[in-house]
Amino acid sequence: MSERRKRLHELLLALINKEDDFELIEDDTTEFTNNYYEKDTASLSRVISKNRKIIRKYQSLVKSAITLDALMDSENDENQQIQK
Repeated sequence: MSERRKRLHELLLALINKEDDFELIEDDTTEFTNNYYEKDTASLSRVISKNRKIIRKYQSLVKSAITLDALMDSENDENQQIQK
């Protein structure tokens, strides 16, 4: 694993640890094996909607980690230029 990827993982884990209500994607496979009665379809829709929100949160955390890493790289580059 590259050094940058390790840094991104560390940043992402730090951001996740800061989250008070970090949720995992719901895995209720019984919802997907039913015959899709009207009640089940509504329940499935709620699960899908909730999972989409969770995935958007994950994406936000990943984008934040990438941005922080890029900022740190930029600062390091500037510091190296100043020291030369």
